[in-house]
Amino acid sequence: MEKQELRSANWFGRKGKDGFIYRAWMKNQGIPADMFDGKPVIGICNTWSELTPCNAHFRDLAEAVKKGVLEAGGFPVEFPVMSLGETLIKPTAMLYRNLVSMDVEESIRANPIDGVVLLCGCDKTTPSLVMGACSVNIPTIVISGGPMLKGHWKGKNIGTSDVWRFDVAHKLGQITDKEFIEAEACMARTPGHCAVMGTASTMAVMVEALGLSLPNNASIPAADARRKVLSHLSGRRIVEMVKDDLTLSKILTRKAFENAIMINAAIGGSTNFVIHLLAIAGRIGVDLTIDDFDRYSQNVPLLANIQPSGENYMEDLYYSGGLPALIMEMEAIVHNDALTVNGKTIGENCSTAEVFDRKIISTIKDPFKPESGIVVVRGNLAPNGAVIKPSAASPELLIHSGKAVVFENIEDYHKRIDDPELDIDADSIMVLKNVGPGDIPAWPKWEIWRCQKNYWN
Repeated sequence: MEKQELRSANWFGRKGKDGFIYRAWMKNQGIPADMFDGKPVIGICNTWSELTPCNAHFRDLAEAVKKGVLEAGGFPVEFPVMSLGETLIKPTAMLYRNLVSMDVEESIRANPIDGVVLLCGCDKTTPSLVMGACSVNIPTIVISGGPMLKGHWKGKNIGTSDVWRFDVAHKLGQITDKEFIEAEACMARTPGHCAVMGTASTMAVMVEALGLSLPNNASIPAADARRKVLSHLSGRRIVEMVKDDLTLSKILTRKAFENAIMINAAIGGSTNFVIHLLAIAGRIGVDLTIDDFDRYSQNVPLLANIQPSGENYMEDLYYSGGLPALIMEMEAIVHNDALTVNGKTIGENCSTAEVFDRKIISTIKDPFKPESGIVVVRGNLAPNGAVIKPSAASPELLIHSGKAVVFENIEDYHKRIDDPELDIDADSIMVLKNVGPGDIPAWPKWEIWRCQKNYWN
């Protein structure tokens, strides 16, 4: 087979003044001359930031990747891109998703990079990095930051879903100011993204389901040493992907997207999955529509007992066999021949997986819940379609009648919601106006939870 010329050769392989400049300025970092002699240059796209707590451990992961790249004969170069932290950034991280995707795309396109490792964790960092890499279409592997360990407070496991419960309990006088502050340190006690199946965990599942990461990427906890091992192995693998010219377009086929939709249904993934998968499909050139999410989610039951659709956490999924074990349970319905970044098919990657706890990962024949993860509905309020997550809803909410209590905007909601004179009861339907994509930049998500008095008792 004829050896393929590397992109980086257009920089480091040049003769004369241009080559002198490209190499000389890189050498001021202490890089030996032989690193420029045809070694694949691997970009490590890092969203590390102390303003993005989910990704605050990425310096360590990047070092593990570098070790793997060097072992495999590559030349690792780390570069930063804008980091989107869901917990701090205003008005919403979604406002900057496409901006970050452009940052990633142009950082790769404009530099001598032959393959890229994407380090992403918090909600919007994953789709933005994948979108940007798709537009360049070079060999790419994704490493998620991993979920934080589940929290513990007064003998109970707690996670992100409990924030709203703590808030309501505090307002009702069920917990004190001191207990409220104590709970903060008890919940987010390690690096990593949310411990539940929120958007960040859903995105980690998405990239593994698409075949863009090594097996078990989705659920290894951030604090677990095996997250560094996966990063090390990913560094080795990306060098081989460059040699094999295994680009994103060869992995992100129609079958890969259909697999991602089915697997998302089985794990009870976030509804934001729809927005981000459609964007990735558009970047790589796969025709995907909102109706596909309904079509391929139908008849897929909920297999993962993970909050908010269930009771457990992402680390429990890992200890129970991880995503490969869940995908193995779906062997009869997924496209087992879909290619993944390690050169094997998704079926091959999951063929030897085992389920260690049936309370966490159930079977297709005896699922945790019969409802699918995502359903597309249409009606007079949403003629172009709306997305709901029946697996996370109480059964009585799926068919419900009640009077509408309307809030004109988010400010009106905050002003009136705690007013004891508000004309509202348990059967009322709260309607929040003027917060859609046409009203507020980038469609921020304001979540209103239905909580009951004495929840903590």
